[in-house]
Amino acid sequence: MTPTAPPAAASVRKGAAALLGTVAGLALLAASVAAAITIGPARIGVADVWATVAAHLGGGVSDLSPIRDGIVWDLRLPRTLLAAVCGAGLALCGAVMQSLLRNPLADPFVLGVSSGASTGAVAVVVLGVGGGVLSVTGGAFLGAVCSFALVLLLSHTLGGSTDRVVLSGVAAMQLFSALTSFVVMTAADAETTRGVLFWLLGSLAGAGWTDVWVCLGVLAAALTTCLGYARTLDAFAFGEEAAASLGVAVARTRIVLLCVTALLTAALVSAAGAVGFVGLVLPHAARALVGPGHARLLPVTALAGAVFLVWADTLARTVLDPQEVPVGVVTSLIGVPAFVLVLYRTRSTR
Repeated sequence: MTPTAPPAAASVRKGAAALLGTVAGLALLAASVAAAITIGPARIGVADVWATVAAHLGGGVSDLSPIRDGIVWDLRLPRTLLAAVCGAGLALCGAVMQSLLRNPLADPFVLGVSSGASTGAVAVVVLGVGGGVLSVTGGAFLGAVCSFALVLLLSHTLGGSTDRVVLSGVAAMQLFSALTSFVVMTAADAETTRGVLFWLLGSLAGAGWTDVWVCLGVLAAALTTCLGYARTLDAFAFGEEAAASLGVAVARTRIVLLCVTALLTAALVSAAGAVGFVGLVLPHAARALVGPGHARLLPVTALAGAVFLVWADTLARTVLDPQEVPVGVVTSLIGVPAFVLVLYRTRSTR
């Protein structure tokens, strides 16, 4: 009897469990989106949601009034879908960054992308950069790209190691945060300051179908790329030297994955603002469920982030109705206790 049979059987069982978990996660996400759309001042049932979606996709006629149809199709559905996409993308970026940098406390914003996006958005809103041609989303994306370019330049100049990347991200974060504060304090009035602050804390209130499709396309490309590097990310768990000894092109892999996660984060932040703690906490929860193997971890992490942010945004828009709470406040209130737990577990394992 060969000794390879038991590992092969175990691999099949793990693959079947991962597939079952992914299918269950997709079903949970679909149910969460449908249920979240029904929650709000206007009474709308799950059946009404599916009827509206089917009608707009050419599969039937909805009995809802034009106003209620608009509430579902133009307001709640794109907002909920964008929440799912942003949650999935941020959680995915967090899982990749934690493995790539071998730091359990890394998150998508460690490269200073969110601070750059904030500066770009503030420059458009407060200073009028772009002359009305550049939108807040466009300004935020350009700011995020500029911040990441600065991180790449600094890390390359300082040697390009993992530690240098993190330190360069911290430097860029502080620089662009200072620029944002300076612009707001010197050039914004009280009303503009309030609007900017609401955006900086994360908000999905202005979600539209264009945002959904753009972010979904970027997320699909990023997830496909990261899954292609799943085995490489597994090798990074043993350190860069060990990964190099296994034939991994460490420098090239690092730059590719840093660029993918930075561009995905830039797209998500430009659409929804800086929604914190999703990319920090959800990867740890997913690892507890499926283990560290990235072929299983990345899809489950994305699904967990999607479900989490759908319900966090639902809570944000209804808990103080008719006033809305920035979704970043809700995720922070939930994420801080989980972050403390991660810190405690990290300390206890050293």
